[in-house]
Amino acid sequence: QVQLVESGGGLVQPGGSLRLSCTASGIAFSFYDMGWYRQTPGKQRELVAHIIRGGVVNYTDSVKGRFTISRDNAKNTVALQMNSLKPEDTAVYYCNAKRFDGINYWGKGTLVTVSS
Repeated sequence: QVQLVESGGGLVQPGGSLRLSCTASGIAFSFYDMGWYRQTPGKQRELVAHIIRGGVVNYTDSVKGRFTISRDNAKNTVALQMNSLKPEDTAVYYCNAKRFDGINYWGKGTLVTVSS
């Protein structure tokens, strides 16, 4: 059974930091591209950061310079370090695993709230 379990969300003040982590089980992790997405009520889920099997990363423009995605293939984890958080970063953050043939898995999400 495939599971992606996110952790690390919570309430943080503007300018603060959080580190999200996603642990995968039931998949050959190193064969998957991994991503973090986020969604707010009434909006489509958007890609935040993406790291492919070879380690190349990309970010949506709004988080460049503030967020860092990383993966540890030995531990089957992908992390998202979020610094200088803004209220507009408030969302449910989802972990995604995507294989070359399009097979896709999602976690259940973790809520990040940026508020004073």
